[in-house]
Amino acid sequence: MSERGGALRGQFKQLMREVAKFGAVGGAGVFVNLAVFNLVRATTEIPVVRASLVANAVAIVFNYLGYRYFTYRDRDKSGRTRELTLFLLFSMVGLVIENGILYAATYGFGWDSTLQSNFFKFFGIGVATLFRFWSYRTWVFQALPAPETVRTAESFRGPGEREHHQGGEQNRGGEPGRGGGRQPRQGRDADRDRVEVDRVGPRR
Repeated sequence: MSERGGALRGQFKQLMREVAKFGAVGGAGVFVNLAVFNLVRATTEIPVVRASLVANAVAIVFNYLGYRYFTYRDRDKSGRTRELTLFLLFSMVGLVIENGILYAATYGFGWDSTLQSNFFKFFGIGVATLFRFWSYRTWVFQALPAPETVRTAESFRGPGEREHHQGGEQNRGGEPGRGGGRQPRQGRDADRDRVEVDRVGPRR
């Protein structure tokens, strides 16, 4: 029971560290998102939702770099194409959630002042972040197997597989250029004696 409790505490601490790193990158991403959103609205005549889409595009690039090289830098990096594809896919879902809320507030209820737009923009980001956290850690940045898992998998290997593996390691330690390992000295001496007997012939 104590070992199980220790494992649960370790997993909880790891999750809290992950949440803190995700929040740090996400918080910086929110700042980038809102800054670009207000900059576009202040300097152009682009409508509210389109300005939000521009801000989302910049924030998605920023967030990927932060998540990949800070939050999840210890995760599997082998399938980078798959990772990018899934990241963009789930980011698009988050974009729909975020801008759907902003669209409903702006065009459904007429809440389109600067303060109201920023409020519902921020609220949409919060809802979309919950989805992104779940999807990124589950599907995009997958964890490598823990050493304990690898040892457990090794323990399930059959005796025959382990003996074959050990035998292969012993054979690799033999003389170079020969299929098997080194022949014992006693075996080589016996072979030499048989050759000498055959050459001399049977003794009378």
